[in-house]
Amino acid sequence: MNILTLNAGSNSLKFEIVAAEPGDGFGASLLTGAYDNIGKEHATFSLLENKEAFHTEETEIRDHGHATELLFDWIERGNAADRRIRNLRDLECIAHRVVHGGDSFDGPARITEEVIHRIEALEEIAPLHNRSALEVIRAAQAKVPSDLPTIAVFDTVFHRSIPDEAAFYPIPIDLARRHKIRRYGFHGISHRYLMLRYSEIANRSVQHVDLVTLHLEGGSSATAIRRGQSIDTSMGFTPLEGLMMGTRSGDIDPALVAYLIRKENMDAKSVEEFLNKKCGLLAVSKVSADTRELEKRLSDKSVELAVSMFCYRVRKYVGAYLAALGGAEAIVVGGGIGENTPFMRERIFREFDWCGAILDSAQNRTIIDREGKITTPESPLPIWVIPTQEGLMMAKEAADGMAQSG
Repeated sequence: MNILTLNAGSNSLKFEIVAAEPGDGFGASLLTGAYDNIGKEHATFSLLENKEAFHTEETEIRDHGHATELLFDWIERGNAADRRIRNLRDLECIAHRVVHGGDSFDGPARITEEVIHRIEALEEIAPLHNRSALEVIRAAQAKVPSDLPTIAVFDTVFHRSIPDEAAFYPIPIDLARRHKIRRYGFHGISHRYLMLRYSEIANRSVQHVDLVTLHLEGGSSATAIRRGQSIDTSMGFTPLEGLMMGTRSGDIDPALVAYLIRKENMDAKSVEEFLNKKCGLLAVSKVSADTRELEKRLSDKSVELAVSMFCYRVRKYVGAYLAALGGAEAIVVGGGIGENTPFMRERIFREFDWCGAILDSAQNRTIIDREGKITTPESPLPIWVIPTQEGLMMAKEAADGMAQSG
């Protein structure tokens, strides 16, 4: 079946059309693209091949709903006919990525008004993400035939297996349960793909796979996987916790929130926005959140500090998760930073001999946007780079979910 996947970011909408069938394997990508800088000047529409743009044009994009309308009109006019999609009637399912499913969803969900209301109820926890996904869902529903299945695929579902000792925060448990405060985890679609793809490469049963997976890009996270299930992950109640990120602070002393409110005359909302949008690599480097730009400026002390902080925090989480697992059979790295910036991987892993992950620096430099092992052949603990394919994973979950629901 032909499945259109829609992945809404804070100011982007990625799309992919995937030919997928229910079962164990992944489908085949027919077309990928993106709308970027939504709501800003110089917004663009791009078509991609192997994650590289082969066609880009500037266009006005008011919001995520408008981007969705533009995409559906573009498909309906036959612009994807060379990829076997003549119009919207050649689609058999639409899969929407939704960041936060809370404890309301334990798998893909057929989108109904009730499902939309349950997603809306989670906006308070993930306003930067769920709101844009809802805009896309509503715009899509207005464009497609009523009998075309639309499926929500949640980033949090993969982390539903995290046990209570890792999921709960050390606050009164009755308070936590009353307000549903726990570690939900995010990037689950990516972490699950990295695990499944590794198991294919290694010819290992998922039920026997123990891994530390890293999704490193603008938003970054680490996950500990035991026997194919997430047992801990660095993002928590919201996507702000954990690793240092492009513009997010990651872990900080919680007392800093009240301190900033007092010292900078900020309110709670402005502190939350500050920690999400004005910290991380961008704030420390004073240059950019993009590691490709930072690589050009490593002679700047602020840039060197930002890179060192980012890499140190990744190392710290990997070490913690190896301890939590009691060892792993591999470390798997994906996401934009993990896939295409060898100098960051070098900085992260060059001192991992202690656990048997012996970096092959020459090999590391050759692995860019492709699958490959970056440790020496004799390393007891290999490190694999696997480009994450969220569109393929979403299509697989939607196809499998439709088959299970009949």
